[in-house]
Amino acid sequence: MDANILFGLGKVMKENESREMYLEVIYELEQQQEVVHSVDIASRMDFSKPSVSRAINVLRKNGYIAHSPYGDVALTEKGRELARRVYNTHQLLTAFFTQILKLDPETAEADACRIEHVISQQALDAIEAYLGARNQA
Repeated sequence: MDANILFGLGKVMKENESREMYLEVIYELEQQQEVVHSVDIASRMDFSKPSVSRAINVLRKNGYIAHSPYGDVALTEKGRELARRVYNTHQLLTAFFTQILKLDPETAEADACRIEHVISQQALDAIEAYLGARNQA
């Protein structure tokens, strides 16, 4: 495969991962507090406010969030759907890593965070079936 194509795929994958990370954080914050502000996102992700502001503008332009003039950030239905999928994938992977592979919680969380963006639906379905069968036994 051409190196330029690989570089281009890497860039797209990084953009998807970044988008999913932001949406997952916004989703988690919405579960914990009534209103989410960009400063909450910056604090949670340990990113600078200008970096978060740029990401928020991209997410808004792509229809994933609504951003009010007063700084409130809210997921749109499109954003909530993707965020929920990423969040559920993260939870499933973390459970698999801690319960089955016996990883410590910190390692399980870190690995789930990296893998959640690239794992196939087929692999997720298999993990979910395995955990479900194991929990029913």
